[in-house]
Amino acid sequence: MANESMLKFVGTAQAYPAKRDPELRAEDFREIADRYAEAAGEEQAARCSQCGVPYCSVHCPLHNHIPDWLRLTAEGRLREAYELSNATSTMPEICGRICPQDRLCEGNCVIEFSGHGAVTIGAVEKFITDTAWENGWVEPLVPGRPTGQSVGIIGAGPAGLTAAEYLRAAGHEVHVYDRHDRAGGLLTYGIPGFKLEKPVVMRRIERLAEGGIVFHQNFEVGRDASLAELRDRHDAVLIATGVYKPRAIKAPGVDAGGVIDALDYLIASNRKGFGDDVPDFDSGALDASGKHVLVIGGGDTAMDCVRTAVRQGAASVKCLYRRDRANMPGSQREVANAEEEGVEFVWLSAPERFSGDPVSAVRVGKMRLGAPDASGRRAPEPDPGAAEELPADLVIKALGFDPEPLPVLFGAPELRVTRWGTVVIDQPGMQTNLPGVFAAGDIVRGASLVVWAIRDGRDVAAKMGQYLRAKTAERKAA
Repeated sequence: MANESMLKFVGTAQAYPAKRDPELRAEDFREIADRYAEAAGEEQAARCSQCGVPYCSVHCPLHNHIPDWLRLTAEGRLREAYELSNATSTMPEICGRICPQDRLCEGNCVIEFSGHGAVTIGAVEKFITDTAWENGWVEPLVPGRPTGQSVGIIGAGPAGLTAAEYLRAAGHEVHVYDRHDRAGGLLTYGIPGFKLEKPVVMRRIERLAEGGIVFHQNFEVGRDASLAELRDRHDAVLIATGVYKPRAIKAPGVDAGGVIDALDYLIASNRKGFGDDVPDFDSGALDASGKHVLVIGGGDTAMDCVRTAVRQGAASVKCLYRRDRANMPGSQREVANAEEEGVEFVWLSAPERFSGDPVSAVRVGKMRLGAPDASGRRAPEPDPGAAEELPADLVIKALGFDPEPLPVLFGAPELRVTRWGTVVIDQPGMQTNLPGVFAAGDIVRGASLVVWAIRDGRDVAAKMGQYLRAKTAERKAA
């Protein structure tokens, strides 16, 4: 028999937390919507149909127990709801904010198919975990009984941090090495505050540090230590660097001043948010204020750039994408948010030439969609139709990211990588061709979602634990 607190989707309409007015939210980097009030969160959770085969959980990379914690939320049992969501995810409030729920859990909600509008899973996830932090329900990281073994993790992004948490809880000594001066990777420096406010990330990192995880900041493998030296220092090593090499554009004038990479732009903006000294921002090179901004790309990074430019006071912001709206890789919710904030989208368009140095205009050619490519999406091809000239004094390249050449950077030419530069692992064990060296996250799968990085971090921690236990057993047998 169905629980009386549930199945209210017929009489209760879908309602996300209200977004602030576009003109107001464009003035700051705060998140654009507050979380639910308690009654509203419980009411929206009660819309869950408690279906027998929960497609929301099936399509969540972490296989979160979504119907169960929605039921607990609807019953007002928020602490239990939090504990259940935390059982499968190290960062539920972060996933609640930045996961593309419209493509994952909510996009596969059964009541969405029935025409009643999906349960607002991400907003509820954010609500219960933020409530947990406020009420002191988030437990400290308690290390397990010391194993006497040490793990080195290269990269402090979501995959590395997740693996670090599980390995520390298992009793291992854990050291995290990262090139930046703050941990978090793209959570800290790549994603703007209007999607993920930085104190939300910093409190997670502080919890890990308080649990005894040692962070080595401003540390570059290859410069400060080779991969071989880290292998000597630790019983196992995890490569979780993510992918940071920007994809290039081949067009005349692309090297002109004012044509910049998305990550340089976003890092500068986030650093200003922290109050750091950022000379390239202060000089105007990485500041969109008063400029005609053209962002090239159609993924979530492009959406982050256009919405950041609006907040910096750009004179105009256009997004150039070579496919149409239906075929863009970014979240449709983010496109809608950008349009509300005044961004203009120029679909089926690609840059042909950058004029001036510093750049002053971009010649834009029209595209059309041809036959499907290997991914099943229709491939863009040039349309002989008329090109146009768009004024632009700041052009941001946001075409995605590829792996850096790790064998060269790490001084480890023996490390096997694919022809795309991703690290090769044996799938069952997640180990590279180097004994005791594991890899996880985007550096293995290519540029992907934060939730997949968390899943990979969880999985690789288990595999590394097995390896370390076997190593201990061998030592005792000898």
